[in-house]
Amino acid sequence: MSDSNKSANTGSRRKKTSAPIDPAYGHLQPQATDIEKVVLGALMIDKDAFSVVSDILRPETFYEPRHQKIYQAIQKLNFDENPVDIMTVTNELQREGTLEDVGGPTYVLDLTAQVASSAHIEYHAKILQQKFLARQLISFASVIETKAFDPTVDTEELMQEAESGLFELSQKNMRQDYTQIDPVIRQAIDILTKASADSSGLTGITSGFTKLDDITSGWQKSDLVIIAGRPAMGKTSFALSIAKNIAVDYKIPVAFFSLEMNNVQLVDRLISNVCEIEGKKIMNGQLARDEWERLDKNLSRLTGAPLFVDDTPGMSIFELRTKARRLVREKGVKVIMIDYLQLMNANGARFGNRQEEVSTISRSLKGLAKELDIPMIALSQLNRTVEGREGLEGKRPQLSDLRESGAIEQDADMVLFVHRPEYYHLYEDEKGNDLRGKAQIIIAKHRKGATGDVLLAFQGQYTRFSNPEDAMLAPLPNDLGGGEIISSRLGQGDDDPLGGSDINVPF
Repeated sequence: MSDSNKSANTGSRRKKTSAPIDPAYGHLQPQATDIEKVVLGALMIDKDAFSVVSDILRPETFYEPRHQKIYQAIQKLNFDENPVDIMTVTNELQREGTLEDVGGPTYVLDLTAQVASSAHIEYHAKILQQKFLARQLISFASVIETKAFDPTVDTEELMQEAESGLFELSQKNMRQDYTQIDPVIRQAIDILTKASADSSGLTGITSGFTKLDDITSGWQKSDLVIIAGRPAMGKTSFALSIAKNIAVDYKIPVAFFSLEMNNVQLVDRLISNVCEIEGKKIMNGQLARDEWERLDKNLSRLTGAPLFVDDTPGMSIFELRTKARRLVREKGVKVIMIDYLQLMNANGARFGNRQEEVSTISRSLKGLAKELDIPMIALSQLNRTVEGREGLEGKRPQLSDLRESGAIEQDADMVLFVHRPEYYHLYEDEKGNDLRGKAQIIIAKHRKGATGDVLLAFQGQYTRFSNPEDAMLAPLPNDLGGGEIISSRLGQGDDDPLGGSDINVPF
C-alpha cells in the first residue's frame, strides 16, 4: 500500500474517531462531589456542624452512593447522641457492613484531610440541596416526557400527575428558617401603631359590613377564612358582596376564583348588586327605562375596579398557587376568594377517600395564605345533617356540619356560616325579632378573637347583602320558596331571591 493511501486511510479513521458527541446524550447529572467530601469532612471534625445542616441534607441529597452511606452513619450517630469523629463513623460503617463499600477507613480519613473547619458548611449544604433538587426535576421531567409520548395515556390525567409531582417536590424542599423575636416585636408594634391611628379599629381589610368588622377587625393577613352554608343560603352572594365592597368601594385589589359559575354569570351578579337591577331582568334583557338609566349611571363604578375573576373549572391547588403568586406579584392583590373549596382537586394525587383530599386542599390553602401573607377566603358546603334537625336552633349550622372533612375546621382561622332562618319558614328569633329579609352571619370559630352573630340585610333580587341600617329594601315577595337568581354551573341553587324589611337586631 502506498504512503498516500496509508495517509488517506489514517485520516479517514481519525475523522471517524474524533466525531463530536451529541450533547443530548452526553449530559452529566447535576452534582458536586468535591463539595460532598468537604461537607462530610466538616461533619466529622465539628460536633456542632450537624445541627446546622440536618434540616437541609438527607442521605439521598448526596450524589455519590458511598457518600450517602457515610452521611447516613453520621446521621445515625447524631440521632443516638453519640460523638461523631473518624473513629466512631468508621465503627458505625463497620457495624452496618458498609465500610468496605465506601472505600475502607482510608477513604473516611481522607475526607477529614480535605477540610480545615466547618465555617461554610451551611452554604455548601445548600449547594448540594440545589443539585439534588435539579436531579429530581430531571428524573421527574423524564418520566413525564416518556408518558407524553405514549398515545394511550390521557393528556389531562398526565397534566394532573405533573402538577401533583411538582407540588410534592416543592413541599418537600421548602425550608422555613427561625427568626429571633426582636424583629417580630417591631412588626407587631408597627401594626399596633397603625391600628391606633385608625379610628375604625381595623387591623385588616374591611368586609364592608360594620358589625362584622367590629368583631373580626377586618380580614387578617395569612388567615384562612371559611364561609360555609347549605345551598340556597346565599354563600356566593355574600362572597360577591364582600368582593364588591373591597374592590369597588375601597379600591383594594381582589381575586375571585369561581369554580362553579362562569365569568359572565359572576359579572351579571355584580351588575345586579351595584345597579340594583333584578337578576332575572339582566338575564333576559327586559329592562325598564329607569333600569337602563340606573345601569348607565352605576356601571362606571364597576368599570376599572381592581377585581380579577377566574372561572377555570376543577382547578388544582398547584394551579391556584401559580395564579395567586402572579396576581399578588403583578396586580398587588390583597385578598383571594374561592367559590368553592369542594370543587377543587389536590393536584391529581390519589387518595384513599374524599376526606383525605379535602384535608390536603384546606391545608394547602392555609399554607398559601401564610406564604402570600394575605387573607384567603374559601366558600364551603355543609352536609345535610342540618336538614334533619328541627326548630330555630336545630336549623342553625354547627362546625360539625362542615362537609367531608374535619380538617377544614382545624385549618381555618375563622369559620363563618351564612344562615337564613326565613328559608326554613322561621320568621322570628327567640327574642321576637323579625328575621324576614335577614341573614345571620354566624362566626363559629375565630382563632384571634370573639365569636358571635351578625345580622345583615339580604336583598335576593339583587343578590346583595348589606348593613341593615344602609339597606333600602324592596317589599317582601309573597313567594318564600327560594331559588337561584342566576343559574350556577352545577344548578345547586346557592341563593334565594327573597327580600325583606329593615329590622336591626343588636348583636
